[in-house]
Amino acid sequence: RFCLPLVLASLPTMATGEEITPALQDSWGDFWLFRFFVNAAGYASIVVPGFLLIQYFKRRNYLETGRGICFPVIKSCVFGSEVKSVHQDDGSLPPRAEPTESSTARQVFKLLFCAAGLQASYLTWGVLQERVMTRTYGATETDPGEKFKDSQFLVFMNRILAFTVAGLYCALTKQPRHGAPMYKYSFASLSNILSSWCQYEALKYISFPTQVLAKASKVIPVMMMGKLVSRKSYEYWEYLTAALISVGVSMFLLSSAPNRTVSTVTTFSGVVLLAGYIIFDSFTSNWQDALFTYKMSPVQMMFGVNVFSCLFTVGSLLEQGALLESLRFMARHSEFTAHAVLLSVCSACGQLFIFYTINQFGAAVFTIIMTLRQAFAILLSCLIYGHTVTVVGGLGIAVVFMALFLRVYARSRMKKRSKKLPPGETPVQKV
Repeated sequence: RFCLPLVLASLPTMATGEEITPALQDSWGDFWLFRFFVNAAGYASIVVPGFLLIQYFKRRNYLETGRGICFPVIKSCVFGSEVKSVHQDDGSLPPRAEPTESSTARQVFKLLFCAAGLQASYLTWGVLQERVMTRTYGATETDPGEKFKDSQFLVFMNRILAFTVAGLYCALTKQPRHGAPMYKYSFASLSNILSSWCQYEALKYISFPTQVLAKASKVIPVMMMGKLVSRKSYEYWEYLTAALISVGVSMFLLSSAPNRTVSTVTTFSGVVLLAGYIIFDSFTSNWQDALFTYKMSPVQMMFGVNVFSCLFTVGSLLEQGALLESLRFMARHSEFTAHAVLLSVCSACGQLFIFYTINQFGAAVFTIIMTLRQAFAILLSCLIYGHTVTVVGGLGIAVVFMALFLRVYARSRMKKRSKKLPPGETPVQKV
């Protein structure tokens, strides 16, 4: 902990690509790379003993020889039932309800309900996220106030509420018999924590509109990795839309405004954090897809991942002494307490709306709603927090969202065409 600042001090430009200004850097303890390693050390203090225990129980063949009151718990955590579904789709969402002519009005009402719920949850979440990470609390005429700096505490707040909501839902409704070893959720949990942390930290260095556009363009590295690693083939429209997204993001990032402020300057640190978010988030989704080969519902997945997320974050916060500091900050600033709680409520409700929308209307409708949400989020951020967007930058945003909608339309057409393919023909792999 004491040597790392000395190493980073010798190579400040290589570590951040920019001069560390007092506005963003009060001490080495506030430097994002230092905090990342400290958080990772906290997670490792839980992961490493857990890994050793799992290996110990497997070597002892505990499933066959174990007895006692702890046997059911250890069996569930380490071994599970090891019963997988034959098809991956069996472990995912239940069959989607198809609308009928007699229930058209009801389907329209459900669609409006889903769209309103998703928009309200995630637009409020985005506005509060930027407020908490970029603005001060307790400012007066004589006191400039103070900023909240611990992104990990916000991740913990989000996860503890999501864990509670998912647990209550599983307890009150009938769920499939759980078969996955509990420890397997820890991989998705760890990557999910790190992706959320990178997302919060990035707002200290880049603007919220830039973050939204960067997340929208993650299809480009996914296609590149698919081409290089898996030798996947893509349709012409996928290359076209990826190129349009690249052009649109470049137009936005390269456009300059005369009154550009520190909060809207894209820094190297922000780019690295966004790259970390995309990498960790991609791993989370892929690992969860693999876990769905076990018979489980999405809410069971939500519960399992958030159990470990709470364990990792609260353990790391306690080891650093940051949990008490954050609670004292909440006690000093009631406005922050309200924002943090509402942030967690929006995150948990948003996850439930995601499951319900995909179950009722499918992934295509959900993608359209969330793409519109990204556009509205940029507009709200500019209106509320005064981000300046030039004409060229606005055109770049329009190009990005036009490309995203084109992808949704082309993919839906490809799905319809693939259903009409002769038996034995396989459609081209798409991302």
